[in-house]
Amino acid sequence: MIANSLLLTVVLLLVLGFWLMDQLRFLIPYKFVLYHRYGTVILAWAAVLFLNVFAAVYALHRKFFLKDTGQKLSHLDKQVIVGDSAVPRPMPDEERK
Repeated sequence: MIANSLLLTVVLLLVLGFWLMDQLRFLIPYKFVLYHRYGTVILAWAAVLFLNVFAAVYALHRKFFLKDTGQKLSHLDKQVIVGDSAVPRPMPDEERK
């Protein structure tokens, strides 16, 4: 889930970056000044934007793709306890030693 969120975040920020490069063509002559004077500030804001977009995408993934996970896992747990499953029953701590 983290890998999918990371991939989607990178794609979204690349699309945003290409769109901004198209919209801000008039700044090309000032590129040297902008990079040297404001490069660290731009990089810091880009990092903050990346973290915020990643957190939002991750939260959306958890909200929509893990919707009924608890119910599915409780059903599997009931099957294991009853013995109706191919999954072995968990051993108590006393038997492990």
